[in-house]
Order: sequence, then C-alpha cells, then structure tokens
Amino acid sequence: MKADGKTVHDILVNVPKDRVEAFNKLHDVIVINLPKGFEAAISYGGLGYVVPHTLYPAGYHCKPSDPLPFAGLASQKNSINFYHMGIYSDPKLLDWFVGEYPKHSAQKLDMGKSCVRFKKLEEIPYKLIGELMKKVSVKDWIVTYESKLKK
Repeated sequence: MKADGKTVHDILVNVPKDRVEAFNKLHDVIVINLPKGFEAAISYGGLGYVVPHTLYPAGYHCKPSDPLPFAGLASQKNSINFYHMGIYSDPKLLDWFVGEYPKHSAQKLDMGKSCVRFKKLEEIPYKLIGELMKKVSVKDWIVTYESKLKK
C-alpha cells in the first residue's frame, strides 16, 4: 500500500486517525535511535530510513537513483508494518530480536523476513524497536549490504 504523501511530513499527517498516535510515536522512536548518517525519507513511495547518496553514492542496486534502504514504516490495511533489513540479512540480529520480543510485548510476534506487523497498537514494543535501531551503524549496514549483493 502506497503512503499518502510526497514528503515524510505528509505521510505522518495522513495516517488513518485511529493509527496516527502509534504511527508517529513509532516514527519518533526510530528517528531518535537511528545511528548517525541514516535519515528519514520517502523510499519506494513510503516512509523509509535510508543511507543517503551523500554517504553511499551508488544507491540501491535495484534502482540506483534511490538511496540505500535500511528500514521502513507503513500503515497497511490491518496493521502498522515495520521493515528492518538488518534482521533480514543478519541471523544473529534476527535471533536477538526474536528472543527479546516476548520481553517487550504480550502480543505474539507476527513477522515475515524483514517485516514486523503490529495489529494491536497498544502492544507495539517501542523500547525494543529503539534498541534494534541502535544496533546497526551506517558503515555496518553498507558492509552487510555489499557482502550480500556480491553473493
């Protein structure tokens, strides 16, 4: 589902009313905890957290005119979805996240390869998401991305 807006601000103010508080709080937690160098941006029509071209001029291999994606946030039909490429590409980080999740939320973890779906907004583990965001630096993400790309 494409986000409604052409800027980060547009997306944040156009979230459905019943989700705006949780969505904006999750965005704030992500931004506060993003390591230096990442930035919030429009990424693939939605809200993304990316490595800008100033730090990684090559951009994303699928579409080099776009900055290198790292994480994302979307309001989908039945949930708020959080995407994190680090947990997709690093089994140790994934194991850490899966092990920590029950300590932060009573809701069963609902996730795909890089997508965590939050259907019960009162159970969003904001602190855990903040901790996750701190775990991968821009430099580490570029090294991981390039190592996976070359395989």
